[in-house]
Amino acid sequence: MKLIFTYLLLLLGGYIAFGIMMVSDKLSMPNYDLQLAVYCGLCGGVGGITYCLRGIYLNACVFNRWSENWRPWYFIRPIVSFICGIVSFLFLKAGLIVLEAKQTTSPTNLAFYAFAFIAGLNVDKFIEKIEDVAQVTWGIKKSRTAMKEEKDDTT
Repeated sequence: MKLIFTYLLLLLGGYIAFGIMMVSDKLSMPNYDLQLAVYCGLCGGVGGITYCLRGIYLNACVFNRWSENWRPWYFIRPIVSFICGIVSFLFLKAGLIVLEAKQTTSPTNLAFYAFAFIAGLNVDKFIEKIEDVAQVTWGIKKSRTAMKEEKDDTT
């Protein structure tokens, strides 16, 4: 558990350092959209780390049900959350997901960051939403995992 906690703190520090380097122009991006996508990835990653840290204290301290079988999840989840943060940017930018009923000409970056954080915090629901959008927009069927979860929810 100490290794996982250390990993999460180091990754959080890396995400924050990377963000600070971008803000201070020590690390420049070729264009504004790429920069916004990376910021969204960082926000998603921070959301995932937040969720993992919460999982540590709940499972190790509150419920006393820590299991070493979950170790890979704690290492992979923040990376998946980073990716979901970038994907959230793509879906917002493409207009496939709308955050408010009244569409503004250009949503503020804070809306992008907040949505990316939520996407990273709750990866499962975010992927489910993306699969819903894909099914409605392009007729792509949901993954077997999502279909199994829906079936499990109805029983």
